[in-house]
Amino acid sequence: MKKERYTYQDLLDIMEKLRAPNGCPWDREQDHKTLKRYLIEESYEVLEAIDEESPPKLCDELGDLLLQVVFHSQIAKENSQFDMGDVIHGVCAKMINRHRHVFGEEEAQTADDVMKIWERVKKDEKGQETQTEVLKGVPGNLPALMRSFKVQQKAAQVGFDWDDIKDAVLKVKEEVTELEEAYGKGDTAHIEEELGDLLFAVVNVSRFLKVQPELALTATTNKFIRRFEHVEKRSLEQGKQLKDMTLKEMDALWDEAKRLERENKGEG
Repeated sequence: MKKERYTYQDLLDIMEKLRAPNGCPWDREQDHKTLKRYLIEESYEVLEAIDEESPPKLCDELGDLLLQVVFHSQIAKENSQFDMGDVIHGVCAKMINRHRHVFGEEEAQTADDVMKIWERVKKDEKGQETQTEVLKGVPGNLPALMRSFKVQQKAAQVGFDWDDIKDAVLKVKEEVTELEEAYGKGDTAHIEEELGDLLFAVVNVSRFLKVQPELALTATTNKFIRRFEHVEKRSLEQGKQLKDMTLKEMDALWDEAKRLERENKGEG
């Protein structure tokens, strides 16, 4: 079946053959639930390719993600539920309906205007009559930071929001104080509750700043790993193991890593 260039239809045919009785044993054993982890993994690999600004890698990873969509559609087709054609039809109809400023007679001059139309139409499509239903409609299996961001966004659509970012920052400080008080009492359940409140407040600040907290935390985690690697490398150059160093010594190497990063960025 080798070709110089494969098509979308070839992908559908390949997946159908893999799932056939004489196809691949592993592919035949899969169902929607067993594939969940792969859908998540492929999505994050797409994000990594975007961060690396690598078009070839992005092309490859988008193909892997598309394969997951085709895989799920083939399983549904075998169960007489829907097929890939239904998936494409559904998303086309949805995009046309939600972009009434392009395909209809409504007007939208700004991105905010577009989002208002989008959310209103989406609410109608789902038959949601209250804003609480909209909040509950945010998927519960989203990463916690992402879910809280979306819930706050949707609450803000009806005016349930701070007027200024300064109020959101003050709320963070208030939650820090309450967490300290809970820690002082040693009540584990209360500590967990206050820590959740603090994280939720920080997400609120990120929303005002138009920064996705999930992406921001991922970037910071990667930065931490880079700097830790520098600390460990330099400690070994000094003939020391990290476990044998004082925190002050490690902090000095950490500051060195920060300085080198700034210099490499042309900031110092």
